[in-house]
Amino acid sequence: MNGSGATLVLVVVVGVLAGTGVTLLLERSLTRILLGVVLLGNGVNLLILLGGRSGDAPVVGTAPVDRMSDALPQAMVLTAIVITFGLTAFLLAVAYRSWYLTGNDEVQDDLEDRQVAEMAARNELPARDLGGEGPDGDPEQVDPEPHLRRQHRGETP
Repeated sequence: MNGSGATLVLVVVVGVLAGTGVTLLLERSLTRILLGVVLLGNGVNLLILLGGRSGDAPVVGTAPVDRMSDALPQAMVLTAIVITFGLTAFLLAVAYRSWYLTGNDEVQDDLEDRQVAEMAARNELPARDLGGEGPDGDPEQVDPEPHLRRQHRGETP
């Protein structure tokens, strides 16, 4: 197989890894999300290595400069592998904790997310007052939903 055929195969492999990884990331199971992160990470690493030039070892004095390979893509992939490993360890811990507490690894909807989605469906979301001041007179501490706080206390607007 010539060089362009091997490159085409690697491009297809990158596409399959990235596509499968993104598809698995959109699932609700933490195990599938973990597999999606690993596949997407490997696909991106392979994509980075495809952009580099192959050649002799990048050590000064061992080969002419125009025949040396670029070490930057390899360093980037090594860094990405470490980051992916850390994220994988974190997701494994979260999946284990979820399995231990609930008996499954499904990602559940948040109660607040459901309430916001219901309010949006009924067109009841308030307009946010981003130019006002917070309770202490500080413009940085703007209360985005004061009507919900009044409603909770039983006050009427």
